[in-house]
Amino acid sequence: MSDDGKVPLPNLEESAAQVDVPVAAEPDEPTSRIAGDLEAVFDVPVQVSAVLGRARMEINDLLKLGPGTVLELDRKVGEAIDIYVNNRLVARGEVVLVEEKLGVTMTEIIKAERS
Repeated sequence: MSDDGKVPLPNLEESAAQVDVPVAAEPDEPTSRIAGDLEAVFDVPVQVSAVLGRARMEINDLLKLGPGTVLELDRKVGEAIDIYVNNRLVARGEVVLVEEKLGVTMTEIIKAERS
């Protein structure tokens, strides 16, 4: 394959000739080229949320909440939390402590479903 990144195409008019066309990128190709292709959207702001769990309650009970109130969530201790980007589930992870701040480490990436 040439160094210009172009894939040779078979001549469709010559039915007798067969040309093998690779479909995957060469393993030597740097992934930075792919990241560079996304440079136009690097400054687009997104909303990232890490959801520890959910609770359902009546408004009357919600109004009684105050400082120090313990709210029971629908998850157990140690269960993965959901990570959303712009209200879309993209990953699951675990809560970690990083220099006295809470953080999230991703343990599973959720593949987008195609419709």
